Order: sequence, then C-alpha cells, then structure tokens
Amino acid sequence: MHFTDGGQHLASVQLRDAASPEEFARRIGEFAAKTPKGRWITGGDWDHERWTPAALPTKEMIDRVTPDHPVFVNRLDGHMGLANSVALKLAGVTKETPDPPGGLIVRDAKTKEPTGVLKDAAQSFVYAKIPDPSWDERLDYARAATNHAAGLGVTSVQDMSAGTDVGVYQYLAARGEMKTRVYAVSPLSAWQRIAGVGVRARFGGDLIRIGGLKGFADGSLGSTTALFFAPYNDAPDTSGLPSDEMFPPEKMYERVLAADRAGLQVMIHAIGDQANDTILSFYERLEKEGGARDRRFRIEHAQHIRAEDIARFGRARVIASMQPYHCIDDGRWAEKRIGHKRAETTYAFRTLLDTGATLAFGTDWYVAPLNPLFGVYAAATRRTLDGKNPGGWIPEQKITVEEAVRAYTVGSAFAEFTDDVKGTLAPGKLADLVIIDRDIFKIDPVEIEKAKVTTTIMDGRVVYEAASP
Repeated sequence: MHFTDGGQHLASVQLRDAASPEEFARRIGEFAAKTPKGRWITGGDWDHERWTPAALPTKEMIDRVTPDHPVFVNRLDGHMGLANSVALKLAGVTKETPDPPGGLIVRDAKTKEPTGVLKDAAQSFVYAKIPDPSWDERLDYARAATNHAAGLGVTSVQDMSAGTDVGVYQYLAARGEMKTRVYAVSPLSAWQRIAGVGVRARFGGDLIRIGGLKGFADGSLGSTTALFFAPYNDAPDTSGLPSDEMFPPEKMYERVLAADRAGLQVMIHAIGDQANDTILSFYERLEKEGGARDRRFRIEHAQHIRAEDIARFGRARVIASMQPYHCIDDGRWAEKRIGHKRAETTYAFRTLLDTGATLAFGTDWYVAPLNPLFGVYAAATRRTLDGKNPGGWIPEQKITVEEAVRAYTVGSAFAEFTDDVKGTLAPGKLADLVIIDRDIFKIDPVEIEKAKVTTTIMDGRVVYEAASP
C-alpha cells in the first residue's frame, strides 16, 4: 500500500464513486469552492470505467469550476491523472511538449493539444510543480492512516512509497501514536543511498523496518500502459508502455543486480504479461549469476501472466505480491481491454498456489479500499463489483477463505522476512490480532464483505474498539 499517500487522500476530493463526468466535475467544483485560492487540488482516485461511455476526462470538464486552483487529480490506479489548464500552464505542458520515455501526453485527435490527461512518466511534468507537504502535514497524513488502519483490523503494512516518511513514523512511534507496524520501502533508484549506510534487508525493529526497494516495469491496465506482448483489444495501436526505469531494460537489470549484491530486497511492479515475463527473466538470470540465497524476490501485482509463465514463480521462488480487490474491480471491464483468452490467466490465484508460488496479499490502498476483508471476499468469490459475475469472474481461479487469509498473514509476513515473529498466532510471536463480528471460516464467503472488525490489538494493546450498537 501507500500509507501516508492514503492518509493524504482521506482529506482530498473524493472521486472514486463519481458515476458520471458531470458528477466528477461537480465534486471538484464544490471542493474548490472550499479550498483557498491558489492551493493545489490533488488526489481524487477517479474511475472513468464507471461512466457511459467510458471516455477519459478532459481539462475542459473542470476548467470552468477551477479558474483559481491548479488541479491534478489521479485515476485510482495512480498511473494517469487529469490536469486543468492552470496546472498544465504551471508545468509548461503544451502542444509542442514531447512525450517523455515511459509516459504519454494524451492529445486531442484533431488539434493535437493536450487534453489534460497525463499517463505514467508524463505525470512528472506536473508533480514537479506540486509543493511538497510540510512536516506537520505529513504527520497529519500518517496519523490519519494509522487510525484508519486500526479501525479496519490492519496491524502491519508494507508502504511501497515510504521514502523519507520513515522519519515521520519514527516521530509518531516515539510518542506512542503508531498503531501500525510499517515495512518502509524506498525506490529502487535509491539503492545506493540505502546501501551506502550499510542497510540490508530486514533492518530495524518490530515496529519500523527498512531494506526493501521497489521498481516499476510498466503501468496499469486501466490506463492502457500495462505492457503486453499483444496489443490491447480496445486500443490496437498500443501494447502498453514500459516504465521510464526500463529504458533500456539492461539498465534496470544492472540496478536489480547492484541492489541484490548490497543485500537489499528487490520488488518490482509488473502488471502486463510482457512486463511479468521480463522481470521473471531478470530474477532467474540473477539467481544463476549471483548464486542461491534467501532473496525473497517479489513481483508486485503479477496481474496478467501467460499460462506458460505461471509456474516460473514457484520454480524461481518469486513471491506473487497481489491485491485481490483489483480482480473484482478490474473484472468489470478487463475483457474489453485484453479479451477472454488473456483474462483466463488474470489474477491467477489458484494456479499460482497449485504450482508452488507464495502469495502475499495486500490492498494497494489508496488505489483500492484498505479493508482486507474485502480482499478475502474477492479472492474467494471473484464476484465483480457490477454484480454481473455472481459465480465468479474466471471462477476456476478462486481460492478458499483459509488460503486467502494465509496469503494476507503468513504470506505477507514471509514477503518481508518477518514470518518468524508474525503472520500466525503462536506463543513467542507478536500479539497482533483482531476480533471480527462473525466467523469468516464458517459463513458463506459471499457474506464476508459484510463482516466488521470489532477490536484490533497491536503489540498486546487495544488500538481500536468499535462503538457499541
């Protein structure tokens, strides 16, 4: 997940469930009316796949209601965002601005002017102009995140965009305000900074650890930037985009090799089948060149995998770090992107387990809801959010409730080298547990989405109790 980013989004304009372009624009306008002039409006988490037709938004939709605010609101996957004209002007993005490596400026088909949508690396034009949050703002975001997590029974997170927020977590921990254990992951590009002070994987204590590095191989399915071998069905002019870190791929491999030699854990975002094949090949090559040891390489998301590549996870001991809620969300529209045949090995939970892979489940919050019970429900039922797959989308890839819970607990603890102290309830392990208002192992899995956490205990102390009805 993205912990302080999620905390920040709790205080931002809420666009995830905006059901039409008109509602999207109205919510932004209402938020702008309550925001001091000149202050950036960010966050949002919009999903144009909810709209009919599912067309991308444009700056013209919001320019009228945001003349005094720069706006850059992201799609829920974080791989593209919409800028208004004020923000584009500040960023210097014009008709003449070239697409950056690993990014795309969406342009009007007739005029070639930017529509306001920037994909993947192209978002950096605007991000470079958004002021960094202050120390006090970052503390507020982290407090909001840890309180939100406790209320949902989450006692440990792996923050994939922690960076310098480690200091924020240390500050709150020293004051007894942290209700969440954090594995704070840094960008793969920062490996020299981390290695230079002698840090290796699993450095730190039981509350805060560092030593993990995350890289990117591609974008996302919703933004048509996940990298596939074949073109998209609904966008035949593209097969997706490699990330800017993959120019050229050999440079990415060299970073992975260097980080591994420094003793750091490497995890790489890969969604499309070509991206997954490339990263699996990196890991297999590195194991041969570097010799066998307990690396716990990870692929983050591992969403769309060719049938012939699934067993490679188990053989190469690569952890499939997946977020099952995406399955029931993306399943509403994924087949229009990639067709049914490619979808058969999408979110291949069952086949990955059966071929010996370790599953580590998470939520990807803020991209998806933080509640892990939604993820257990998703993995066990695969019932898409639109209600059109009551028996499950690609039902042969369902797993049991027990297997899903194990992926959230034992699997995720293993994925951060802490399965010796957490992941199961046993004497001598950390006292992190939750009480739920029903037995999710006995009820019909379709009822799990209604389950509520009543008590959260972290390190032996109650950090959340639901109010009495």
